[in-house]
Amino acid sequence: MLLPDGGPKETVLVEGEDYYMDGPYLVFTEAYHLNRGYCCNSGCRHCPWRLHADELAETTAPDE
Repeated sequence: MLLPDGGPKETVLVEGEDYYMDGPYLVFTEAYHLNRGYCCNSGCRHCPWRLHADELAETTAPDE
């Protein structure tokens, strides 16, 4: 995200709200993804858009 002056906005992440640790992995929450506002197509565990994309793929997949 960019500020009005064109510079990047610094985002402060809150553990337990925006992410949690699963062993050595930082896992973003659904709340973080919704706040970010788009899917990065990395297969994130809590992506709110992934389910929708999976449903679309099922409905558009050719019948066998």
